[in-house]
Amino acid sequence: MFRKICGVPHVLTDQESLSDHSHDYTEDLRFPPEVVLKPGSAKEISSILKYCNEKKIPVTPRGAGTGLSGGALPVFAGVVLSTVRLNRIIRIDERNLQAVAEPGVINQEFQDAVIEKGLFYPPDPASRGSCFLGGNLAECAGGPRAVKYGVTKDYVLNCEVVLPNGEIIWTGANVLKNSTGYNLTQLIIGSEGTLGVITKIVFRLIPLPTENLLMLVPFFDARKACEAVSAIFRAGITPSGLEFMERECIEYVMKYVDVKIPLKEGIKAHLLIEVDGNDRDVLMKECEKISDILQNFDCDEVLFADTAQRKAELWKARRAAGEAVKSHSIYKEEDTVVPRAELPVLLEGVKQIGKKYGFKSVCYGHAGDGNLHVNIIRENLSEEDWNEKVPRGIREIFELCVKLGGTISGEHGIGFVQKKYLDIAFTPVQIDVMKGIKKVFDPNGILNPGKIFS
Repeated sequence: MFRKICGVPHVLTDQESLSDHSHDYTEDLRFPPEVVLKPGSAKEISSILKYCNEKKIPVTPRGAGTGLSGGALPVFAGVVLSTVRLNRIIRIDERNLQAVAEPGVINQEFQDAVIEKGLFYPPDPASRGSCFLGGNLAECAGGPRAVKYGVTKDYVLNCEVVLPNGEIIWTGANVLKNSTGYNLTQLIIGSEGTLGVITKIVFRLIPLPTENLLMLVPFFDARKACEAVSAIFRAGITPSGLEFMERECIEYVMKYVDVKIPLKEGIKAHLLIEVDGNDRDVLMKECEKISDILQNFDCDEVLFADTAQRKAELWKARRAAGEAVKSHSIYKEEDTVVPRAELPVLLEGVKQIGKKYGFKSVCYGHAGDGNLHVNIIRENLSEEDWNEKVPRGIREIFELCVKLGGTISGEHGIGFVQKKYLDIAFTPVQIDVMKGIKKVFDPNGILNPGKIFS
């Protein structure tokens, strides 16, 4: 049946293909599917889902496999449905500042295409050079520039979606304002492939800023670096990027990529601060104001990236942080998020909890959003400590997030690995409402089973 729908070359059952699609970037987890399908259209996906729904065959949608919460893991085997062939930018509408693309388009390729038209699509996750737009929607991806411009959901107007029963629907309209019924578009975004398979996306674009300035700021105290973040916003400045990296993260990065970052004795953390716009003089004044503010927070000399190459190097270093840590040791990455003024309390709490349970953490993240990525390093921890003590510590970290007014994931999603912590963020009533939504869309539970809910 699948060969008839997709064509023989696009139905894969060889061991190499099954192995390649058994994992994503989540820890070291592997779940081989029984078959990998690579459909080339919404109609083919419709036929696949209709058949699988009738036969109650599990289907796991998959983009580029760059996720960090296990969203693309076929935990019940069955079918992996890859969107790799749905990779067209269908049109860029310069009159309406919109674009239509398929889910298999790589984020950076889409960004570059709209930049050529003088337009801008801001969401830029660390994996932007390889991740797919469909996966970005599934997880509501963010990235460094979310602090000023927002996340994926803020740039999606409408989606074509194939439901688990094979029906094809559009979720909204190609307009900036829409108060017509329930907002199905926003419901699909962030649903982690559990409600439908996205096959086309209508994006909102904005004009491209023509200027940007980038500052690298070393701090002698990591908590002070976090405290400085809120002060910048209180002064009336909204950077286009505001990233935090503690010392050990930078050390890992410099071993992993060929980038040099000044790291004096006693420096505990860096902030990477970008401002953008269309008037360089205005941006220089903003940087001067930021520099004045930072002097109150135990920082060393503020460094400016004075060339495009140096800017690219510093952003390369920041985007490589996750892979650099992963190359050092097996790790668990927790995607914590709190109101930005609570970031110093969160960082301190993470370190205290680590001491309590005997694990080391390396932290970095989107400080301007209060989004701290906590990488728990296994190194020499015993199997028992890794499997029993560390999860208890993670639970305490998430409980602290919620106590501070935050939640347990800012941009990576719940997926497979975080579902056991969902009770920290939601009451049983809230979880039942979400399960009810899942039941309406997918009564047979075939689509990405084992994700979000136990």
